[in-house]
Amino acid sequence: MKIKIAKSAGFCFGVKRAVDLVYKSVQKNGNVYTYGPIIHNEQVVDELNRMGVRVINSLEELNSAPKGTIILRSHGVTEAIYQKIASYGHEILDATCPFVKKIHKIVREQSEAGRHIIIIGNPIHPEVEGITGWVKKSTDHPQNPTASFTVIQEEKEAQEFALPKEQKLCIVSQTTFNYKKFQHLVEIISKKGYDIFVLNTICNATQARQTEAYQLARESDAMIVIGGKESSNSKKLYEICKKECENTYYIQKLSDLDLDLFKSFRNVGITAGASTPNNIIKEVHTACQRRVFNSY
Repeated sequence: MKIKIAKSAGFCFGVKRAVDLVYKSVQKNGNVYTYGPIIHNEQVVDELNRMGVRVINSLEELNSAPKGTIILRSHGVTEAIYQKIASYGHEILDATCPFVKKIHKIVREQSEAGRHIIIIGNPIHPEVEGITGWVKKSTDHPQNPTASFTVIQEEKEAQEFALPKEQKLCIVSQTTFNYKKFQHLVEIISKKGYDIFVLNTICNATQARQTEAYQLARESDAMIVIGGKESSNSKKLYEICKKECENTYYIQKLSDLDLDLFKSFRNVGITAGASTPNNIIKEVHTACQRRVFNSY
């Protein structure tokens, strides 16, 4: 059995930057908090918790916490939440991914210019929730007078989208969205005849990881996708691999993997989401190698 790991598997730039920021903060004296899990990986969050890092899940919880350092997670937060946190007197370290911060700036500028913002992504994902909070509110849209944005995730939603034809649009994407699906949804909306400004805000690392996963899955008898259960980009990798390779397995850690399933496979591919630490990838790879060795 041959085992191949995708080159881009594991931590992306934004995730590594966020996690490193937390580790550096822990080395200083004082209370350290993260607003929500710093990344979507339970192993990393559990390790930080053992080091004394507390996850804060609400503004009320933060307001009652002893003063310390609050780190904004890589997914970002709304402008309102940012301003509220700043008023509590904690030191703020912003670990929002720079690519996400760029989207915040885009939707603010384009909504101020009068464009209705369409965000292609998962409406309940924290990154998307954060992006919506940087859109300028407007009363110009009779369908929704409290917000000038629409989140679209599925084809049906794109087909049903409707605003007055004179309304100009700006389309952005969640950074970890499936690139081909993004193109498809944009094409559906474009056919409606609006004046549209489209910005592909899927990060380069995501596109590279998805392309590699697609190619590797086509060449493999089985695929292992490693990622947290809440990780959006890992789920997208699983979907891509599953379409090309029926024997695709989604795991969080080595103990989730049944190595006996790989007895008859000749080529096995391994990829991992942007929030998966390298040590977990290596652990899975090593276990697969030992399985091959022990089978002889």
